[in-house]
Amino acid sequence: MRHYVNLKLAAHGLPTAPDTTGQDLVDLASGLLANFREKTRLLERHQSCPVDARIESFLNEHFADLRLETPLKLPGRTMILDRHGVARELSLPADGDEWESEYVKSYRVRNGVLHNPRADRRTTVGTFHVVDGGLPIPGDKRIVRRDVFAKLFAQAVNPPEHLLTLPFTSSLPEPGRGWVSLLLRPLVCPAVPGVNHERTMEVRFFAPGNFVSNLDFVESIFGNAGDPFIPENDAALDVEHWTGHTGC
Repeated sequence: MRHYVNLKLAAHGLPTAPDTTGQDLVDLASGLLANFREKTRLLERHQSCPVDARIESFLNEHFADLRLETPLKLPGRTMILDRHGVARELSLPADGDEWESEYVKSYRVRNGVLHNPRADRRTTVGTFHVVDGGLPIPGDKRIVRRDVFAKLFAQAVNPPEHLLTLPFTSSLPEPGRGWVSLLLRPLVCPAVPGVNHERTMEVRFFAPGNFVSNLDFVESIFGNAGDPFIPENDAALDVEHWTGHTGC
């Protein structure tokens, strides 16, 4: 997996961890990786992946009446975690077994990795914020005005630079910084032989590099649906198995 992580970092123009497996492969493929970076940069300037386009289209249609100065846009260039286990590797330094920030502490244990967030909650009461203007909101959730949501969203996609640091590269003189993202296809309706196919929804997760452990957590529960740019992973082209629901 470390071979692959180093390749992913190099493909995004981020520093790779020295003295780890895969560095020879990164050096050998440097020309191909540079070509990939440039093509990715050009693509991102003109087109999002299909699921992100659906999310942004909904956001800007739903909040059109607010006449926002800047359209609501998801983070542009992200490191897509297209294999289960990449998030776990990225959540610890390449040369260490522990990593700690002001929000989370992660450390390697015998059977994997343990992540301890600073504010670990065992209930959703009072923690879920739901934007007003849609379906009725349960009494144990907090209602957020639509204009307030737009301001919160703008702040969320522009975090302080230090929160973008990837733990895997944190011990380097110049650590790698950026966003990470994940595509999930959680099961909604199991298959019933002779009645219906298995059906799933699609969910996108985005996190500043410091919080890559969050994506390790969710993919360990719901799995990993791969690269959202690849047509085979586009839920809209899988009409027999997609419920039509998209989340972010």
